[in-house]
Amino acid sequence: MRSFFPAESSKEEYSSSLNPQSWLQVERGKLPKLSSIESLIKVQQPPVLPFFKPVDYVEVLAQIHEELESCSSQEQSNLFLFQYQVFKGLGDVKLMQRSLREAWRRAGKRQNEYGPIDVQSHISDINVSSQEKVLMNGNNTSPYVVFTIGDEKIVCDRQKFSELSAPFHTMLNGVFCESVSEAIDLSENNISSSGMRAISYFSMTDSLLEQLSPKLLLEILVFANKYCCDRLKDACDRRLALLVTSKEDAIELMEYALDENSTVLAASCLQILLRDLPHCLSDSRVVDLFLHPNKQQLTVMVGPGLYALFCFLSEVSMNVNSSSDTTVHFMERLADFAENDKERLLAFHRLGCVRLLRKEYDEARCLFERAVKAGHIYSVAGLARLNSIQGEGHISYEKISSVISPVTRLGWMYQERSLYCDGDLRWKDLEKATELDPTLVYPYMYRAASLMWTENSQGALAEINRILGFKLSLECLELRFFIYLALEDYKAALRDVQAVLTLCPHYRMFEGRVAASQLRTLVLEHVEHLTTADCWAQLYDCWSAVDDIESLSVIYQMLESDAAKGVLYFRQSLLLLRLNCPEAAMRSLQLAWQHASSEHERLVYEGWILYDTGHYEEGLQKAEESICIKRSFEAFFLKAYALADSGLGSICSSTVISLLEDALRCPSDNLRKGQALNNLGSVFVDHEKLDQAADCYIKALKIHHTRAHQGLARVHFLKNDKAAAYKEMTELIEKAKSNASAYEKRSEYGDRDLTKADLAMVTRLDPLRVYPYRYRAAVLMDNHKEQEAIAELSRAIAFKADLHLLHLRAAFHEHKGDVLSALRDCRAALSVDPNHQEMLELHTRVNSHEP
Repeated sequence: MRSFFPAESSKEEYSSSLNPQSWLQVERGKLPKLSSIESLIKVQQPPVLPFFKPVDYVEVLAQIHEELESCSSQEQSNLFLFQYQVFKGLGDVKLMQRSLREAWRRAGKRQNEYGPIDVQSHISDINVSSQEKVLMNGNNTSPYVVFTIGDEKIVCDRQKFSELSAPFHTMLNGVFCESVSEAIDLSENNISSSGMRAISYFSMTDSLLEQLSPKLLLEILVFANKYCCDRLKDACDRRLALLVTSKEDAIELMEYALDENSTVLAASCLQILLRDLPHCLSDSRVVDLFLHPNKQQLTVMVGPGLYALFCFLSEVSMNVNSSSDTTVHFMERLADFAENDKERLLAFHRLGCVRLLRKEYDEARCLFERAVKAGHIYSVAGLARLNSIQGEGHISYEKISSVISPVTRLGWMYQERSLYCDGDLRWKDLEKATELDPTLVYPYMYRAASLMWTENSQGALAEINRILGFKLSLECLELRFFIYLALEDYKAALRDVQAVLTLCPHYRMFEGRVAASQLRTLVLEHVEHLTTADCWAQLYDCWSAVDDIESLSVIYQMLESDAAKGVLYFRQSLLLLRLNCPEAAMRSLQLAWQHASSEHERLVYEGWILYDTGHYEEGLQKAEESICIKRSFEAFFLKAYALADSGLGSICSSTVISLLEDALRCPSDNLRKGQALNNLGSVFVDHEKLDQAADCYIKALKIHHTRAHQGLARVHFLKNDKAAAYKEMTELIEKAKSNASAYEKRSEYGDRDLTKADLAMVTRLDPLRVYPYRYRAAVLMDNHKEQEAIAELSRAIAFKADLHLLHLRAAFHEHKGDVLSALRDCRAALSVDPNHQEMLELHTRVNSHEP
């Protein structure tokens, strides 16, 4: 699904444009010459993404929120899953995770529906009187019954055994001949004498024998299912579920679970298989378990969550191989189990994308058309690609143009249309795409490549740096890597390829033909070797200069040495979090845990993993366990951070201060001590201890913790010295390579014109930062320019689902008297954060005015 550097229209063109000799040089271990590299700086068409991308995601979120208020827990689970798809289309990982957690929580509420059945409640005459027993069985009937199995006889309590199920109750106490028989032959019922003894024991004690083998448990399970012994079946079901510990167990037992309608065993097997994803999908037996069962059998496995299961499986399979047969089959089942237009349009579009990749064009066209018919306008992009493949680019252009209107103008529309025109028209559409959605990668890449073709290398670098300043894209790093190779700046090229490998260790370049690690090896030969001490010095400088990509590169190089890997992976995770790469950050944190050099260090990393996954109290407990073993900087820092973020306010502020002071007394390097001093200063500011705060920030600056300028500026401002605050932030801007946030903070300390200029710079450097839009909108509102104010907010909302933007726009709509628009924005905002108090109050107020 990634784009690399072939020709603009297709892989076929790429094959003819690539210089075979330069390719052979790379494979033989030599870097190609400058002219050969320049020939590779070409940009492939962006893929048609297999995501749900509604024309108005705010309206969709509002509708979901409204439906959530009046539906069952099963429907709520499905709605949160659909909400996840909306956020996935927007690329917001945190909101995606929150939606999935909510979907899981609602699904969990249904567990009682699959608990054991109370058999006695289904047998109206189970507690019959003595007189009734006489009438049914006669005075001479024995209280025991003997079941014969082959040559063996098993004596059972007639009444206890009859209580196992309605069929046995009727058999032993009803009008059948067995009710007056003292011996009943069950030899032909596939139950052994050992199994019958275990069943007899269960009938007396309502529990299974402890030492029953899996084989015997399966035998009893089949028997219990045949004779509707629900309590017995449930006990076997649960005992077998505890025995599933491996993929092989799951594969073997899942068939029994589906055949015998054993929901607990099936769920246990499914859990083991899902935990082994994506690896288990390479086993055809596992794939068959998901593809061969019918709908009723799958319901045993996953309850009513069939669509959710195949939504998940198809995503995992696409990440492994987006054009494999397995992916296609999972997608087809996803479409089969879709129950409404929302689910169908996503299933059709996804499968259409896969068919397009597989060059199954007729099938892809049919699926995209069905998705469009179901309401997914983005699928028009797939239809346009198909027309282009058939040489009908003019029809593709018209198709995309038909969905663009003054009301519906989205960045992806102009990006797609640019693929079917040339020259100024293409450039103009790509500029419009970036204006409407600055997060789209392709326009920057195309412009950078075009500038390289015209030998404007500095312009190309400036263009690709625009997006890398706020969005760490693998494709853009790869393109910049090749630009630096063309310029023979091997040190910069090494930095970028090492950043790529940090984000994706197995990344491949040249359209997947060459491992990035191999290219790194070749570039490394052209760069001066650095010792571990040199690397630490370089890391210190990069960290101080707020150059996060360079810092990532240095750490990657240091990990090849004998340095303490746990510490380095931990630093790597901090950088990746700062760069908004949460998945890569978690991977680094797990590697830190694996490579910890001591138990107390491992507990700290385990605490951060728990904390970052929402288990705050457990994370805090790990910090305390670590401190009990050894007082260390990182353990105290973790405990202080977790407490400061707990929302307990002044209750724990003195404890946080004490913990940070304890941390600073422990051995550590200046990179971390600077952070601790900065955090300590922030706590002092929050409690108006300005002199103590200033002292912390000054100490941090002395050890080159550059971000402390921001805290010190805040102290100056609170002491009514705006000029000093402005100057302090100017120093930060001059020192920091990534300085969008510094411009934003400096805007608070200047006059209106300076503020306006700083916030304009923020939007140029990082259009994802929302404060500038809110500020400009508020100024426009103050000047009674209501439509312009709403338009300014809408400009950012189009590509970023942000609570504060939606909140402010809802308030503006309410001020105008546009109740329906205000209510829509309130509901969408509560989809982003359902517990935001001010938003809840505004929603209640607006909702009371709804006509």
